[in-house]
Formats: sequence, C-alpha cells, structure tokens
Amino acid sequence: MSKLIYDKAELLSTIDRIVKRTQMMDLSWDWPCGVAYYGISKAYEATKNEEYLNFLKERIDELISLGLPTWTINTCAMGHSLITLYQATNDKKYYEILLSKIDFLKHKALRFGSGTLQHTVSSKNDFPEQAWADTLFMAAFFMLRFGVISEDKELINDALNQYVAHIKYLQDKQTGLWYHGYNNIQKDHMSSFYWARANAWASYTMSQVNLTLPEAYFYPQYMDVWGSLDEMLCSLKFHQTENGLFRTILDDETSYEELSASAGIAAAFLENKNPLHLKYVNKAYKGILPYIDESGKVNGVSAGTAVMKDSTGYKQISRVWIQGWGQGLVLAFFSALLTSNL
Repeated sequence: MSKLIYDKAELLSTIDRIVKRTQMMDLSWDWPCGVAYYGISKAYEATKNEEYLNFLKERIDELISLGLPTWTINTCAMGHSLITLYQATNDKKYYEILLSKIDFLKHKALRFGSGTLQHTVSSKNDFPEQAWADTLFMAAFFMLRFGVISEDKELINDALNQYVAHIKYLQDKQTGLWYHGYNNIQKDHMSSFYWARANAWASYTMSQVNLTLPEAYFYPQYMDVWGSLDEMLCSLKFHQTENGLFRTILDDETSYEELSASAGIAAAFLENKNPLHLKYVNKAYKGILPYIDESGKVNGVSAGTAVMKDSTGYKQISRVWIQGWGQGLVLAFFSALLTSNL
C-alpha cells in the first residue's frame, strides 16, 4: 500500500534550516517576500514553532514602520502572511492592511474582459490585458482566504471567478497543462510555452480551494477548479523526470530541472489527496532534498521570469541565486508533508 515516505526528524530539521536561511534574506514588501513568508507561515502552522511566528511579526512590523508600498497584484502576495499574523495575534493593524489590499483588488486593480485581474508588477500598466498564472497565488488565493475569514461571499465569488477566468485563458484543453500567460488584445498565449512555475502557481492554488473554502461543492465555480486541477495533475505526472523534478519548460527535455516549480507541483499532488499520487510526491521529496544545502538555501531555483519570447529565453534564466519563491514553495511542500493525513 502506498504511503508517504520521509524521516520526520530529517524533515523537521530541513524545514528549520530553510526557515533560518530565509530569515537572513533582506526581503522587502513584494512577491518574493510574499511567497517566502507564506512558506514560513505554513512552517509555523505545521510545527507550532513560535520562533517562526515571532520572526514574521518582528520583520513585518519593521516593514510596516518603513511605509507601505503601492498595491499591485504582486505586492498583494504579502497578504498571506498577514492573514497568519492576524489569526495568531488578533492585532487589528494587520486586518486594516488586509482590508486595504482587498479594497485595491476589488475597486482599483486593472481588469479586462468580464472582470479578470490583469497581472501587474508596478503602478504602471506593464502588461496590458494580460493574464498570468502568477496572479492566482498573489491575488485570487489571497482573496479566497480573506473572503472566508471575513465571511465575505461577494469576495469569495470574485476569487473563484478569477480561478475560472484563468482556467479559460491559460489551460490547454488538449494537454491539461497551463501556458504562462495570455494576451487578451492579441488573443493568444504569446510564446505559448508550458512554463513549469506557472503550472506550479496554478496547481498549488487550485489544490487549496477545497482546503480553504468550507463546503466548496456548493459553489458552481468549484466544479471548474476541481476539473481543471484533475486534468492538470493527470498530465503533469508524465512530465516528472527520473529525478522526481519538473523541467522549466515541462515538455522540453533540453530545459533544466527547476526546484520552485517542482516543489509547488509536488505540493499540489499531495494537497489534492489522491492516494494514487503518493508515488509522485515521494519521488519529488527524494529529488528535492539534495538541492537544499547545509545553510538552508534551496538551490536550482530560476530567477524572476517574464513571459519570454522564445524557449531560449526560458532556458537561459539564471538559477544560481537564492530566491524567496524557492524557499517559500519548498517550505509549503515540506509543511504539507508534516500535516498530511494520507
């Protein structure tokens, strides 16, 4: 019978090393910090280690004292750790910042079509009428989480509608895989590659809907999320390498194996709770461990990546340096291992 295979002491020690190395990073209020601190939040929830929560409080309080940034889709990613802080401390200052982010997403964020959030990385209109898979983690999943804790059904439905819209625009119905982006002006997927981290953002956040939203089956949009994720995971399993990882262009054997995507996709397999997927989870865990050095740095993580113009652009993105999203997605995967009941 399939089961999760890991040494609990080793896993706890590895999580601690990754958290401590992440704490050393000088991350400011943007998406690298948002994903990294989401990972620390998940590590806190899984281990109940108060040191992790205390770090989040001290660092985020420092960032608040330095001044809040202009809200964009990417800067909303910090909302995840703010939710954790608010739930743990009941400090209203975190709730007020959460409300300001939600106000931005509801009333000020650029949208196109029937209300799809345009991906924004600055206060400029950087990518007119473009949908990126990244938006699901930075905004839609955050909106869903806050909608649930605030009992805001309108916000919950808006969040679910974002999932449905991104499924419509980004999932290839033939393969089940996701494109990196969609341009609504040109009506195309631009360079049209199955970028692995886009598939991680999509699969991981979709795997969280049923875990986040009570009685998700009463929301019609959830049926699309469930169906999309099911077809996606059924396809992704065929792109896992012998090393248990996923290549930065999923279907290109000349592209390198990339760790943040591998962790995010493995976490989606695990959080979807299908016992047939445990073998892929175990293979990914075994493959990821060697990339974590003694300091807790996750190696092999690709740098920030726009929708590149060709495959060479994706394959030449550096994977030398420590990245907040690599640290955070590995922590999310490892923390899910600790709390899984499979």
